[in-house]
Amino acid sequence: MQLSKMALGMGLALGVAFTATAAPQVLKIGYATAPDSHYGVGSKVFCDEVEKNTQNRFKCQHFPNSALGGEREQIEAIQLGTQDLVNTSTGPVGNFVPEVKIVDIPFLFRDYDHARKVMDGPIGQDILTKFPSKGIIALAWTENGFRHMTNSKRDIVTPADTKGLKMRTMENKVHMDGYRTFGILPTPMAFPELFGALQQGTVDGQENPIPVILSAKFAQVQKHLSLTGHVYSPALLLLSPKVWNKLSDADKKVFTDAAKKASVAQRAKVNEDEDKGIAQLEKDGMKVIRKVDGDAFRAALKPAFPGYAKEFGEANIQRIVDVK
Repeated sequence: MQLSKMALGMGLALGVAFTATAAPQVLKIGYATAPDSHYGVGSKVFCDEVEKNTQNRFKCQHFPNSALGGEREQIEAIQLGTQDLVNTSTGPVGNFVPEVKIVDIPFLFRDYDHARKVMDGPIGQDILTKFPSKGIIALAWTENGFRHMTNSKRDIVTPADTKGLKMRTMENKVHMDGYRTFGILPTPMAFPELFGALQQGTVDGQENPIPVILSAKFAQVQKHLSLTGHVYSPALLLLSPKVWNKLSDADKKVFTDAAKKASVAQRAKVNEDEDKGIAQLEKDGMKVIRKVDGDAFRAALKPAFPGYAKEFGEANIQRIVDVK
């Protein structure tokens, strides 16, 4: 009798010990670029905050450089619950949540201040509420940056200079419709395939923000960079409902607060790359055209606008333009 009491006491003690040191839940987080990129910086801040504020009950395993597939595949994995988190550009997101597509209209945003105010304000926050019905939890807007054109053929100053260039684009109809008005031949392609396609000449060029051009080392395969700033590319930190639905209310707050801090850090890295990265790309051998004819690009885009107005509503587009 005494022995079994002792065994029971030991078992209880061990049980308490096991509970106290329960293994953390490991969250798989993926993104398209390198660990030291803006996506890597934002993802690390998010994970560090979650780990710290859940007392190590959650930890992250990072999968940078498209290790889990292209962004579209990773978003599908979030829906299926086979991946926990993705820090993704909005490029493919409109295929899942159509309301997101409005922010992809070329020349919609004046500058970073305008874009960030829209994302953080009622318009951007309302879009985030559209995700759960599509089997995705949108924790926060992060950032990719203003997109610029690179190519291996020639300087781009006006839309006429883009005529006939095979330009890799994201799988995004809003972008492609706009780029066709410039004279570009849009060639949709998943990001992991892009470096090889540029190297082999399958496509002449691509368009991405400075942080991506830097981290992907496109200077090795592209000669010309034009600072067109033709599209603002926000990004999103997306979570699988499979994880979200099991969180306590307190943990949900930890995750959303961590996502906000990740957004601040990711935007700061975008700012830093914009400030220092262009000089670095020149050092790496790229010819940079700083002054492009923005008015000519905007004028060239006009044929696409009736389609945008029909799809998104002219008043909705104007609401974004009017944010000060």
